[in-house]
Amino acid sequence: MRYPPVFLRYFLVLCALLLGSSSLHAQNQPSVRARTTRILFLLDASGSMLAPWEGEPRMEVAKRLLAKMADSLNAYPNLELGLRVYGHLHDKSENNCEDSRLEVPFAAKNARAIKDKLKQITPQGNTPITYSLMQSAGDFPTDKNSRNVLILITDGLESCKGDPCATSIALQRKRIFLKPFVIGIGAEHEFGKQLECLGQYYNAADVKTFRTILNDVIAQTLAKTTVAINLTDADGRPVESNVNLTFINNITGAIEYNYVHYRDDKGKPDALDIDPLQSYDLVINTVPALRANNLQVKPGKANVLTFKSPRGTLWLQSPQLSPNPYGTMQAVIRQAGEPATLVARTFGNRQKLLTGKYEVEILTLPRITRHITIRQGQETIVTYEAPGTLNIITDLKGYGSIYRLNQDDSQTWIYSLPEGGSSKMNVPLQPGNYRLVFRSKNATGSKFTDARSFTIKSGQTTSVSLFGK
Repeated sequence: MRYPPVFLRYFLVLCALLLGSSSLHAQNQPSVRARTTRILFLLDASGSMLAPWEGEPRMEVAKRLLAKMADSLNAYPNLELGLRVYGHLHDKSENNCEDSRLEVPFAAKNARAIKDKLKQITPQGNTPITYSLMQSAGDFPTDKNSRNVLILITDGLESCKGDPCATSIALQRKRIFLKPFVIGIGAEHEFGKQLECLGQYYNAADVKTFRTILNDVIAQTLAKTTVAINLTDADGRPVESNVNLTFINNITGAIEYNYVHYRDDKGKPDALDIDPLQSYDLVINTVPALRANNLQVKPGKANVLTFKSPRGTLWLQSPQLSPNPYGTMQAVIRQAGEPATLVARTFGNRQKLLTGKYEVEILTLPRITRHITIRQGQETIVTYEAPGTLNIITDLKGYGSIYRLNQDDSQTWIYSLPEGGSSKMNVPLQPGNYRLVFRSKNATGSKFTDARSFTIKSGQTTSVSLFGK
């Protein structure tokens, strides 16, 4: 079938417009930049690295395995390596505590540069770990999108009176690098206890273990890790969701991730991209909040962590009264027997709570406390009687209070009148029996105090007049 030339022209113009639109749409999409991982090897080249280790110097073992590792990573995408060495520039007799230098700056595919530099290094000096950590802060390029990883390989402790643990934590707090890996070569158990505060410590007592640990550390750094948080009811059913989740670095206290929990229509929580090189505490921001300390996140795994968080609903139901003399009424919610406030909510709203016993203090006048039990999947209603209004009529300025009259003839203070007052005051009160006690500002003695008892009924106004004596 042949189409008229006019039709073909229109068809070609339409195709061009559609292609242009698609191209423009693609250009307007935000580009997702691949995240760069930077690994800085911080290598001990102090004099003790000349000590023999299974037939050859420790330094030769470290250099050989590092060279192989650099080779194996050379083609890895979005990865840059760097090498800082300490203890190799000055003889130990010089006692130089700034003997540290970035020998190979960060770059992609720089295995050849790292291997060539390793060949030139000869151990001889001190062990300035603290100084080297501080200097490493300048080795990492300023890039908020990168993952900065530091791997310290050492056979000795700090020899320059620094505090490597405090320095490591301070740099983690500044987000210079993630929680470091620390590999102790040929180290005794007590040696490790002094280094584990720097980061994740590994004891490489023999060459085979050193090789295994180095491979494991790199695998942890580069493996894809996800964490799914499964929130269940008391029976383990996956029903809870839409809760804020906060991942806290349990070394530095910094907030690492904030998420609002999601569950699909099949009841499955989504997988979160959580960096396994940190250690975390998780706060599940229910009311009250749940906290799980030191989460066990396995690198390279699809972690699923399950927490029971059964909830019910509190409905603060306003009484049927319009307008309400109180205006907007609030309630304070506490766990039973606990003084701390969990949350304050206005009436007319619902609040989800973990199952358990609570006290709901309603900020009426006088205040009312309700003791309730929240049950899984159920709604508990809390309300209060519609208030009445006390209308105080006086032309006097003075001082006074309102007391609630109890059944045992005692009285409980609930409210102080504003000093100075006005010719007419309206005070909303809960239904019940009360007493108004008042002395005018001009009275010449306590004996001129006036006391009036009255009753408040829902939705009604009660007037009390005060006159000078």
